[in-house]
Amino acid sequence: MATRNGFKELVLPSMAMVAAEFSNVIISILVKAASLKGMSFFVYTAYCYILGSFVFLLLALLLRKSVLPPLKFPLFSRIFLLALLGFSAQILVCKALELSSPTLASANTNLMPAFTFILAVFFRMEKVTFRSSSTQSKIIGTIASIFGAFVIVFYKGPKVISPSFSSSPSSSALLQSPSVFMSYESNWIIGGLLLAISTLLVSFVYIIQSQIMKMYPEEVTVNFFYNLFGTLISLPIGLLAEPNLSCWKLSSSLAAVAVFYSGLFGLSFVCLVHMWGVRLKGPVFVTSFKPIQIVIAIVMSAIFFGEAVFLGSVIGSLFLCTGLYCVLWGKAKEEQEMKDDESGLSTINGRIPLLQNQLS
Repeated sequence: MATRNGFKELVLPSMAMVAAEFSNVIISILVKAASLKGMSFFVYTAYCYILGSFVFLLLALLLRKSVLPPLKFPLFSRIFLLALLGFSAQILVCKALELSSPTLASANTNLMPAFTFILAVFFRMEKVTFRSSSTQSKIIGTIASIFGAFVIVFYKGPKVISPSFSSSPSSSALLQSPSVFMSYESNWIIGGLLLAISTLLVSFVYIIQSQIMKMYPEEVTVNFFYNLFGTLISLPIGLLAEPNLSCWKLSSSLAAVAVFYSGLFGLSFVCLVHMWGVRLKGPVFVTSFKPIQIVIAIVMSAIFFGEAVFLGSVIGSLFLCTGLYCVLWGKAKEEQEMKDDESGLSTINGRIPLLQNQLS
């Protein structure tokens, strides 16, 4: 029973978060490649929200519950704010990918655990007791994860594993082209600034998600309205930004793949998993997996595209995995302490009536 509870409470959410970050890596590559083919990110964002709305409407109908909590204005206002922040962050990310690269985008996600942890402490969603081993473990783990991810990005080192096969011409053109993964223009700095702003916005998104999940713990319904509000925001703005209707035609197959994959796996699967993780474990737990995007990109490149693995990637991955383990251990320790406190309180409450009976 304990093993089953441990799998459900920690292993399953961790596996889901890794799968979500895997999808995010693929989305970044597809969006960058499609933007090089002339895809408008305003059109891309609007189509993704429309597709996400249909997916969650279908899920809401298939998984319809007989009784749902009432939908009130405070909930709708928070979901609308969530959609506004999500839309703004997505536009900034798309523009930044156009100016820079998926590598820089993955590097900027390393800031998200720190941003989210600070915001969670500020909004009193995370308890900080510096003498507590759980708090110390979470802080050390967050710092180690960020440090490891930046080691991967900025330190190359000698080659550890040489490519054992040559990648196909199509994959090489997509993933090894400097235009996809690197940008040598001054726009790199602007792209990095936009990514940093989007990272801060997404951190706020997770904080608001946590509040919404406490008010209305129904992920499918909340995600449907999130995508619906996102559609109502992105569609008119997209039409103003791209009034030429020919821009709304997905002329290339790559643009169509980017839209459908992002709509089905980005605004559907990833959003659902993240919101479920926020309700189950909190925003800090979800964002602690963000730096793992770089490790996933390295593994994908080595296995599927025959790219070499360098010492910096190995060292950074060790720091990152160690930091992630520290965060997960600290979170599990904190939850166990809360359970012990609750059981102790219930025991005390159970003894009070007996004491009162003896006194009477």
